[in-house]
Amino acid sequence: MSAFRPFLSFLIVCSLAFGYRVGVCQKASPFVLVGANHQATIVLDTTESECVRLAVADLVSDVQKITGQTLKVVSAESGRSYRDAVIVGTVGQSVPIGTYLPDSRDLSGKWENYRVQSVGGNLVLAGSDERGTMFAVYHFIEQYLGVDPLYFWADREPEKRESLRWNDVSITQSTPTFHFRGWFINDEDLLTEWKSSGGQRNIDYPYYREVVNPESMRRVVEGLVRLRQNLIIPASFIDIRNPAEAALVQEATRRGLFVSMHHVEPMGVSAFTYFNYWQEKAGHQPDYKKPLFSYYSERAKVEEVWRVYAQEWAKYPNVIWQVGLRGIADRPMWLADPGIPQSDADRGRIISDAIQTQLALIRQVDKRPDPPVTTTLWAEGSVLNQAGLIRLPNEVITVFADNSPGWRMQADFYETPRLPGRSYGVYYHHQLWGSGPHLAQIVPPSQTQTVLQQVVEKGDTAYAIANVSNLREFVLGADATARMLTDFRSFDLGKFEEKWFGTRYGSSARAVQQVYHAYFDGFALNSQTKTPILMDGQLRRQTLRLLEELRLQLTDSVAYAARQRNKNIETAESLWAKTALADMRDESLTQQALLARTLGQLAAHQRADSLAQLIRPRLNPSQRKFFDQNMQASLDMMLGLEAWSVAIIHSKQWLDLGKRTEAAAALQQAIAAFDRMQLGQKRVSNTDKWQTWYRGDKKMNLPAAKQATIAVRQLLFVKGK
Repeated sequence: MSAFRPFLSFLIVCSLAFGYRVGVCQKASPFVLVGANHQATIVLDTTESECVRLAVADLVSDVQKITGQTLKVVSAESGRSYRDAVIVGTVGQSVPIGTYLPDSRDLSGKWENYRVQSVGGNLVLAGSDERGTMFAVYHFIEQYLGVDPLYFWADREPEKRESLRWNDVSITQSTPTFHFRGWFINDEDLLTEWKSSGGQRNIDYPYYREVVNPESMRRVVEGLVRLRQNLIIPASFIDIRNPAEAALVQEATRRGLFVSMHHVEPMGVSAFTYFNYWQEKAGHQPDYKKPLFSYYSERAKVEEVWRVYAQEWAKYPNVIWQVGLRGIADRPMWLADPGIPQSDADRGRIISDAIQTQLALIRQVDKRPDPPVTTTLWAEGSVLNQAGLIRLPNEVITVFADNSPGWRMQADFYETPRLPGRSYGVYYHHQLWGSGPHLAQIVPPSQTQTVLQQVVEKGDTAYAIANVSNLREFVLGADATARMLTDFRSFDLGKFEEKWFGTRYGSSARAVQQVYHAYFDGFALNSQTKTPILMDGQLRRQTLRLLEELRLQLTDSVAYAARQRNKNIETAESLWAKTALADMRDESLTQQALLARTLGQLAAHQRADSLAQLIRPRLNPSQRKFFDQNMQASLDMMLGLEAWSVAIIHSKQWLDLGKRTEAAAALQQAIAAFDRMQLGQKRVSNTDKWQTWYRGDKKMNLPAAKQATIAVRQLLFVKGK
């Protein structure tokens, strides 16, 4: 019989925890981690996984930050009794020397369960598997040491204390609500160039020419595991055969994370990697002709690249495969190959056949009995699935996408029958380049809860990936979402916000919370879909479009007239967008109606800004710093974009009336609006740590938008115009 039966009750523990005797039949007791003349020792078995050892290293580091004391980590010794120790172990993995494993039926064989318990003068952190043990360490660090899981991204180091002691320590975590759950680092232009390059990328795209610095990715995955998430897509368009890009995957897997792929790159193959592969294989042949990226017309070539990349991905642990069929630039494959049959039924059959081929390749290279596989129903995949035209094998997790972003699920989520024996999940956006959000947070935790409530009610909890882009802009949303994905049924939004604002803003928490709510509530919504229509990306896109009309109006009357005539002409691209991206389409508004909606949103955010200016003087320096970075900067960004858009609309109206002087004055106001946006960026980048944060701003590209505005204003003063 084992000398130690841990966790049979919270009050009485008969122990030999993982082979470390801590007393017999002892009640949970006070525990001193660091005292006046005392430091506990951490006992960690040499058989523990790297991710557990890294978590323990973070525990040592956090204690040192708080107390100035460095805890000693020792390996277990056979037959030795421990007292005043932190005992870390995974049930069934930490093999005790000369002793029996404990009776751990309450943890054994379960997914990411853990217990943290003070008992017999010791502190035991035990997990059902390696991630369970890792999460036990991080849960203890957050709850009892008071360390913000996103401390690095929020500049919130823990408070100093002389001692760390508790009358009782007790944490219990059962199986998480979502099996796989984590982040998609997508559209990561700021992360890409924030630090020195991690290496070069061979990519025919204006963005991501550099690889994210490994230290930056290390900080991303640290934040993710501290929030007790287990999944990451570490970048857009990863070429796993590029060692610098593979290093990002390695940073994730050493932390015990599952790694997956962007939905644009099933089997790890995007159009970029496909063309690179064949160019590399052709060498410098003068007659080389780039092949079509088409599973229909170049099936053998596509399958060859899938096979090569599958073999490379299979070298890494914990891969979650992505299957499906996408084309160039996150578009359907048939837009690049007009020879593909044009009926939806044929297209659905081609995608279904591709998935079967991909599964066969996965079985050849991945030796796990049941490797996890997903397909993300984005755009045309969602439309064809809704029509019942895609055949998905039972082993493939069907991942439904929101499409707003973050506001509601697509139609196929509601209409697809859930079949027995099948698993389903969700792809959720805090960020979505093109429409936004990107440089400003816009999706409030309350909206995330509303959407995930529907997902949980459907039982689609096998997989959840949240698009958090460059992460720093979305620390509130990322934090709240992680809590929901881990334990949705216990998540209480009111309590979460009370704690989140309280720990960051102290006695001013309630007033600051009102600013956040006023900001989030200020966004104009589509009258039909009730989704935001004036997010940062949407404002940028529609304002630049109007600015281009102004330029043509001043320089090329023929081109301007043609542009006006062609506005409603359908193309293959526009027809696809009208159906596949229907939930994302902007509300059709007249210029005057758009102006009215933009002015309304601007006024709402001005009211939120007025509240912000009232509360800022009451905040202490550290509170004000976080407020400026996390909320005031978003307000500045949106107020500047809104003022820019309003001024451009006014300028167009004046020019249509032949009032050039008034049009020029409005354009000057548009140029001045960038001062507010730059103020917001200055708030975010005003320390050495963050001074280069916006160096990679190539998606919103505010400097280029400002120069375009200046250039159009200058045209108004060209002689003869």
